[in-house]
Parts: sequence; structure tokens; C-alpha cells
Amino acid sequence: MSFRLARLFSFTLLTLSASTTLLAAAAATGPTLIWRGDITTARGVMVEAAKIWEKSGKGKIELQPFNTASGIDAVNKGTADIAGSARASTGGAEASLTFTPVAWDALVMITYPSNPVSNISMKQLHDIYFGKITNWKDLGGADQPINLYAVASPADGVEFSLRRLLFGRGNQPVAAPRLYVNVSKLEEGVTLDHNGLGATTLAGVSGNKKVKILSVDGVAPSMSTVGSGAYALYTPIYLVTREDNPKAAQIKEFLDMAVSAQAATLLRTHSLLPYAEGANLAAADASRRATIASTVGTRANVGEPMSAAPAAVAAAPAVASATPFPGPQVPKKPGAKAAAAKSGVNAGVATTAAEESQFAKVTSGVVTTAHAGFAGILADAITVSDQAARGGKFAKVTGDAVVVRGKPVAKPVAPADSSEKPSQKINVAPPKAAAAVEPKAKAKVAEARAPAATRSYTVAQGDTLYSIARKHAVDIAEVRKLNGLKNDNVKLGQVLKLSASR
Repeated sequence: MSFRLARLFSFTLLTLSASTTLLAAAAATGPTLIWRGDITTARGVMVEAAKIWEKSGKGKIELQPFNTASGIDAVNKGTADIAGSARASTGGAEASLTFTPVAWDALVMITYPSNPVSNISMKQLHDIYFGKITNWKDLGGADQPINLYAVASPADGVEFSLRRLLFGRGNQPVAAPRLYVNVSKLEEGVTLDHNGLGATTLAGVSGNKKVKILSVDGVAPSMSTVGSGAYALYTPIYLVTREDNPKAAQIKEFLDMAVSAQAATLLRTHSLLPYAEGANLAAADASRRATIASTVGTRANVGEPMSAAPAAVAAAPAVASATPFPGPQVPKKPGAKAAAAKSGVNAGVATTAAEESQFAKVTSGVVTTAHAGFAGILADAITVSDQAARGGKFAKVTGDAVVVRGKPVAKPVAPADSSEKPSQKINVAPPKAAAAVEPKAKAKVAEARAPAATRSYTVAQGDTLYSIARKHAVDIAEVRKLNGLKNDNVKLGQVLKLSASR
């Protein structure tokens, strides 16, 4: 055999040997799992989890970070095996998917480092997103406009979770003209804008010197304040899967690893609280949302529970400091009811009374001139009762109560299972309290009775359909009907009818 043939034979043997080794390794590692989802979950969870998985020799993880909606859609269609999400399921097409919570993250507001504002109240945050506050001077800063940034997709995990807490629904339209495809691009925008403000997560910007993280109601976001519930704007981080995926066995094994003690150590390095260490936060969720709703003057979507934790997570011990979020306290001393009656009701109403109410089944806006029991209420009626299942004075009232005083024009509607008689009155405010606001009430009644032409309003900068309806004390559903609107979107300069001619 010539030297040349010998070299060629040796090369062939080496090539075949290497190919055999690679094939054996590929067979041992199993299929590649494709993950797609939001930047938040990628940075905080998946980068480290993928390293652990691959080092264990169980396979590869292909990461495709973009945003929540794209990830969930890919899992639904079968083009990805796992999705990352900073929000729970919204139902519909997502109802068949499994949302496994693996960690707790803080929703944080960021601005430019030199901005003098360091703290923002929950009410101020609500009003900024609603377009009521548009200048930093109203927050104690410079006389400069607030440039509010948001992610374009309202179904994005961060945006949806934040709006759900502030407005009671995650798809609430907001006054944010600067839109980005994901939180990573939003963060870049804020680093270049001295007047910028936007929402992201603690895991994404912890240690980032190019942005400033604001405290909310005087509480700075951290693993500690999230775990105790002191920082109210927290959200679970989920991994989303389909049970009928052909790779279900490998996916389950990966999820088990993602909630393991080894993974928990890595989560903490990204300022994420392992889900099991804050499990009591889920139990406090309804109380937290009711408290936020009472603070900002909107409705609490308390009937929408967080996704359940997997058995491996639920069985783990919770942190002792994770206590239910503190809600408004109702006096329990003997003279409390009488004292409340003397003071009258002219602001938000909170109650924990257990008796059924004639308004216990109300689930939308209430406008009435008939019932004396609500005379003097000039703001929202929001229930924070944990006994809502039995029916408090305002149990299940999830919309606005707009009331003026006048003669009865309709009989109160009694609930089907109420033990009260239809004619029974609910005395929330006494005659004295009602008399104090009677001039204004009479003016409203007179306006309602007097013939008037069609009222209209021209949409201004920062207006939303909800804020317009609330400002003019009209029913938002009626405004939609009068103007032929299919949703809550309005345009600058658009003329809206607020009432039909009478």
C-alpha cells in the first residue's frame, strides 16, 4: 500500500470514528427544546436554566427572546416547546396551556438617572398612565413633560400585569405615545431621555446604572420587599407549555429542574424570588388588588386568580415573612357604626358587612336618582370585603357609582337569594350628611330634568374614553353606543356625543 493510500485510509477511519461519536452524543442528549418569550423571563430565568440543562447532558435549549405574545402564540401553534411570560393566562386560546410559576419579580418604574424624582405614589402612577398627570413638576420634579414609554403589545407580560393592577384589566388603553416592541428596547429609550418614564422588571434593570428605579409609595423594590408584600407591584414569572407536545417528557423534566434548589440559587442572583419562597403572595393577591383599587379609585379584578403552582412548587415551604397585603381596616369597637354614620359618606366607600344588599349583584356602572341609601356618595363605591361571597353592602360592585339625590323613579332591585325585603332601605349616609351636599345634588337633578341639546366633547391630549365618561358623569357604555364605538379607543380632536337630545 502506498503512503498516499495509507494516509487516505487513516483519515477515513478517523472521520467515521468521529461521526459515530457525534451520533452517540446526539442520541444521549435528546431533542432540542425551543423556548420563546419575553425578555424578562429570558434574562432572569432561561439563560441560567438553559446552562444547567445543557451541562447536565440532557440536551440543548434554543432561546428566542422577543415578547410574551409571540412566545405563547408559538407554543399554541407548536413551533416552540416552552414560552416565557410575566403574566398569567388571559383565557381564550391560552386556556388550554399550562402556566407554571417559577419566580416572583417586581414591576418597576424607571427614569433617567439625573431625574430628581425618586418616589411615586400608586395614585400618581395610575393618573400618569391615564393621562391626568403629564408634567414632572406634579411629582416634585422639573417643569418638563413626562415622556411615558410602553410596550406596543398590550398583551405583553409587564404591561398587562401592571395595567391589571392599576386599572383592574390588563388590556386597558393608556396615554403612552412612545411604544417599543419589548422591555429591552423600552429600557434603551429611557436611557436616552431625561424626561422618560417606563415600566420593566427588577430582574431586567437591577444593577443598571443607566436608569433610575423609582420607589412606589415610599417602598423600594427588592427581593425582600416583594417577599414581604410591602412592595405591591409584583408579578409571577411563568413558563408556559402544552400537555400534548411530543416532547412532553423532556419538558416536564426541564420544568422540574427550573423549580429546583439549584435553579433557585441562580434566580436570586438576578433579584428574582423563587416562587416557593413567596407562595403566600398568591393568597394575598385579591387583598392586594382590592387595596390598590381603593387607593387609585378604580375597580379591583379580584375574581381572577393567579395560575396554580405545580405540585413540586406548592409543596415547598413558604417564607415566613410573606404575609397577606394589608387592606383598609374597618373599626370593630362598639360605636364604630354610629361614628361612621355621623361623618357621612362623600369619598370612596369600603365595607366588610356580611349582610346581602339590594345592590349586591351590580357588575357595571350605577347611575341613580332614586335610592336614598346612596345619597351623598360622590366617588367610587369599591368593595374590599373578604366576605363578598356572602354579600356586603357593596359586594360585587365592580364599576363606578355615580349618584345624585332626587325623587324615587324606580324600585330597588332585590337579589334572588336575599333575605331582605325589597322595600328595605340601606342607610349609608344620614340626612345631615346628605343635606351638606344637597345644593350640588339639586343642581344635578335640575340639569337632568331640564330640556337640553345634545352634549358633546372634543377629545384632548391624554384623554381616554373612561376618563371622559367619568369627568362628565356619563355611562361609558352609553357613550360607546351614541358614537358607534366598537372599543375604548378615541382619537385626538374627535368629537364625541355624551348624551342624546331630550
